[in-house]
Amino acid sequence: MAKCSWDFRYLLLAAAIAFIYIQMRLFATQSEYADHVAAAVKSENHCTSQMRLLIDQISMQQGQIVGLEEERKRKDEECRQLRALIQDLERKGIQKSFGKIQVPVAAVVVMACNRADYLERTIKSILKYQTPVASKYPLFVSQDGSNPDVRNKALSYDQLTYMQHLDFEPVHPERPGEIIAYYKIARHYKWALDQLFYTHNFSRVIILEDDMEIAPDFFDYFEAGSILLDSDKSIMAISSWNDNGQKQYVQDPYILYRSDFFPGLGWMLSKSTWDELSPKWPKAYWDDWLRLKENHKGRQFIRPEVCRTYNFGEHGSSLGQFFKQYLEPIRLNDVQVDWKSMDLSYLMEV
Repeated sequence: MAKCSWDFRYLLLAAAIAFIYIQMRLFATQSEYADHVAAAVKSENHCTSQMRLLIDQISMQQGQIVGLEEERKRKDEECRQLRALIQDLERKGIQKSFGKIQVPVAAVVVMACNRADYLERTIKSILKYQTPVASKYPLFVSQDGSNPDVRNKALSYDQLTYMQHLDFEPVHPERPGEIIAYYKIARHYKWALDQLFYTHNFSRVIILEDDMEIAPDFFDYFEAGSILLDSDKSIMAISSWNDNGQKQYVQDPYILYRSDFFPGLGWMLSKSTWDELSPKWPKAYWDDWLRLKENHKGRQFIRPEVCRTYNFGEHGSSLGQFFKQYLEPIRLNDVQVDWKSMDLSYLMEV
């Protein structure tokens, strides 16, 4: 009986040892498996990280490729436009058109963008009175952008020189909700005036827009104005426009005024004035900027009682605001005033 009891104890001890051994082996196996799993997870995380890095690099390279492709397209477009401009200049013989005998009174530039029908109406109005004095007033059309209809319309006239402003820089308005067009217009004006004053070396420039008609005495008026502009440094510019020139308010086409307010809409400035304005030209709203005292510095503007330009642009950057009320009723002068015989000394500062 005692022997049997001892045998049973040995069996229990052996079983316990076997159980402990099995548990140890199982623990070792689980630990080894856990280590493998951890290593696999670490390897997978590393692979994922490398894959993300590779994807980021590919995306960056794709972005660079797209950017380079866009830059190539822009350069191709610029080259195409330059070739067309060179061909146009060669076709028209621009050097001959300016001549060497007649010194121009002023270059006339029509600022255009995307309204081919308006531009045609404006050019026809100008050529009606400019043709007899073309050597005094070389005509330019400056287009902002690449609207093909405007470009083709401008190039269809042998009597003018076409310029094109290609601006691919993005516009960043200073305040939310601003109309981007006003920023582009300011850039275009600066570029065009720099071209005419510094590249073509004109002493004066008359600026028109692509929605204007001119009066019969428009060019004689500005020739008389050029004498005032050169003689009196208290005059900043000569304008052909009167903001209050509606038919019911005006009657005398012979009267001119000095004004503290810049009228715009068909105006002439000198190179010396542009030398001052060009370096600090504003990003937008150039006309309002020019009306600030710190910019006109107390200088005044000559304007007529009866307008020498008529603005028919009901549709445009200003969205036709107040056209019916203020612009449509404007009276365009129809009297051929002999400005050469007029005594304008009353406009000079004493």
